[in-house]
Amino acid sequence: MVAAISTTHQPPAQPENQQPEQLTLEEFLTLPPTEPESEYIKGKIYQKPMPQIEHSVIQLELASKINQVARPNKLAYAFPELRCTFGGDAIAPDIVVLEWAKIPQSEDGKPQGKIDYAPDWIIEILSPDQSPSRLINKIYTCINHGTKLGWLIDPARERVMIFQGDSIPEQRTAQDQLLALEILDNWQLSAADLFSWLYVG
Repeated sequence: MVAAISTTHQPPAQPENQQPEQLTLEEFLTLPPTEPESEYIKGKIYQKPMPQIEHSVIQLELASKINQVARPNKLAYAFPELRCTFGGDAIAPDIVVLEWAKIPQSEDGKPQGKIDYAPDWIIEILSPDQSPSRLINKIYTCINHGTKLGWLIDPARERVMIFQGDSIPEQRTAQDQLLALEILDNWQLSAADLFSWLYVG
């Protein structure tokens, strides 16, 4: 089903938990870590909401599912809330997926260093007190800087919005298959599979 969302890549921002500090990106990057993570977007600081259990379950299970497919053949890796700094912003999506060749590594193969580019795949999980518009805006910002794929997961409505390039975002529900990076040839996951993780009983 095609979603009725504008493709201008400039959805209106609706900030939540915005902090009053007016800092430069360089000043923001020197601040101590916060819990939950804070982000610097368009010159303003936003602290992410404390995740509820539905959010945490999907974040854990989905990152594990991606890594089960991507890691053995060194195709990609999924990281929870990995900070990415690019285009004057510093964001920490719920899940960041990087293709293997782009992961900075030490000589002995350990991941290290900072991510100073847009992720290949950004995944955001909508919490009850979050603005969908701000998350959509973040996904479009990433796409405009080279991100190949974006997901916005809505646990309450059990739907996933798929963002890719200039295409109109698509809504996936029930048995609809979810689109992954092209490099993940063996990917198979439906919206129903994803939301089944919430029914732990």
